[in-house]
Amino acid sequence: MKLKSDMGIVMNHKKIQRIKIKYLLFTKIRKINPYKAIMKKTQEHRIFDNILNRNFKQKIPHRVFGTDITYLPFNHRTAYLSAVKDFASGEIVAWNVSQHLEMDIVLNTIKSMKKNTSISSLQNILIHSDQGFHYTNPQYINMIKQLKMVQSMSRKGNCIDNSPTESFFGHFKDDVDYKECKTFEELKISIAKYMDYYNNKRYQWNLKKMTPVQYRNHLLTNA
Repeated sequence: MKLKSDMGIVMNHKKIQRIKIKYLLFTKIRKINPYKAIMKKTQEHRIFDNILNRNFKQKIPHRVFGTDITYLPFNHRTAYLSAVKDFASGEIVAWNVSQHLEMDIVLNTIKSMKKNTSISSLQNILIHSDQGFHYTNPQYINMIKQLKMVQSMSRKGNCIDNSPTESFFGHFKDDVDYKECKTFEELKISIAKYMDYYNNKRYQWNLKKMTPVQYRNHLLTNA
């Protein structure tokens, strides 16, 4: 276009490509934004009401869950951690770590939650998230619907609406030296060890000095 408009030269694009190859000329092409690419793959994104409305103090386990994703920089790379937290007991009932932000990170988290043997049924459990493209994606929405769960979302740009999940990620980043991991496999092992520690060995004042699993069993016994 520039040759024709500015210099009056009409040249076939294939000839231009041959000249570029001959003289080792390379064109800078903008890379596709991965977030926009993911958005284009979906047909219909939906926003759900904030049913939770910051009612974080739950007394019965397996009634209200919160989910979110955080980034974990390590060894000049970045991984992403997805987790589901029970707001009553504080227990992490499912998690998944990935090297990319494709839909698999949240879909595999939900699949992990389905395999959690401590949860007798997922039906009517409220699962709260932000309005990120993962949670408004038809794939995620359909999976939650098939499980007969209830979807709730924070108001746009209001992270306080999901603060218990954010709080867990804060504790995780304080406790785990994830930045020192050399490989992704090493990071996965560190995360798995911490999840076991957090659920089964990390005593908490606001859980009557119990661990999340102990407090969950305590609540279920006294329900």
